[in-house]
Amino acid sequence: MLTVHHLRISQSERIVWLCEELGLDYDLKIYIRRSDNNLAPPEYKALHPMGIAPVITDGDIVLGESGAICEYIDRKYGDEKLSVGPDSPDFAGHLFWFHFANATFMANGMMGLVAAQMGGPTPEFVSERVSKAWALAEARVGEAEFFGGSQLTTADIMMGFNLTTSRMFGNTSLEGYPNIAGYLQRIGQRPAYQRAMEKCEPGMKPKLD
Repeated sequence: MLTVHHLRISQSERIVWLCEELGLDYDLKIYIRRSDNNLAPPEYKALHPMGIAPVITDGDIVLGESGAICEYIDRKYGDEKLSVGPDSPDFAGHLFWFHFANATFMANGMMGLVAAQMGGPTPEFVSERVSKAWALAEARVGEAEFFGGSQLTTADIMMGFNLTTSRMFGNTSLEGYPNIAGYLQRIGQRPAYQRAMEKCEPGMKPKLD
């Protein structure tokens, strides 16, 4: 049985959304962050050597890393419905945004968050990278309906968290990003996204604006 281990307010919401988009039968286990430091509880950290979200278990398989999990589930259980083949004009764009989501967009944001927590000014090169990443995302969803191109793909699953729940950590405003704001409204209207957020973040209003 495929089990999604969801740590509240974390990247693992992506995997719940993915499963809902694919209409899969899966087990969802929810873990609450510690009250003293807001980190994952010991039982979550024990799931995988990295001790971070997301994590899935599937029989004897324990798998971490958002991108790897998205590919695993879409290929094994989703008949690659949320992937784009090399014959599609959206192939390159889908691959770029799928990998850009964590390799660049989230990495830049994390550098800025760490700098802020240390109490010092954000380094100029970090600010520039963050601004460029947001500008690139704004341009993408101005020219295409989805980050994956003409249809929702795992690239959108990956980017979605960065533009929604992740903003709770830095209070990033969508002012000046009308295309992203419009994109998030489209995402918020998807029944699968609504089901996912109701299941993994009960009582929390999705951060779509």
